[in-house]
Amino acid sequence: MSQTVSLIRSADLSDVAQYAYAATAPAEARLIFLAGACPLNLDGSTVGVGDFAAQADKAMENLVTALRAAGAQLEDVLSTRVLVASSNQSDLVDAWAVVRAAFGQHDAPSTLMGVTVLGYKDQLVEIEAIAAVID
Repeated sequence: MSQTVSLIRSADLSDVAQYAYAATAPAEARLIFLAGACPLNLDGSTVGVGDFAAQADKAMENLVTALRAAGAQLEDVLSTRVLVASSNQSDLVDAWAVVRAAFGQHDAPSTLMGVTVLGYKDQLVEIEAIAAVID
């Protein structure tokens, strides 16, 4: 786990959630605000048309690439927002399972949201993140 990011839990909140409820970073940390990672190939084509899990997997791959470009890794993530273009809860759960597995033991605070539509043709999943590193 990152030495920069501290994940916070509370016995006064449900333990059903699969993530910490809060995270902190020290004052000297450099914050990294990532745009939503989309399920796009380098040529701009959408991966896994109609497949929530495949799109979540590609979005996570792209998130890791963006983090690396900023000098960070998944363990440096303070929080995420997972957007899923569906009103069907099982579609959200399918995308979330991929995201959760990718983060492993680093269960940063996250919000999972069903939305009406996302920006790219055939896009079903987008993942935003904030990270913190000490250079």
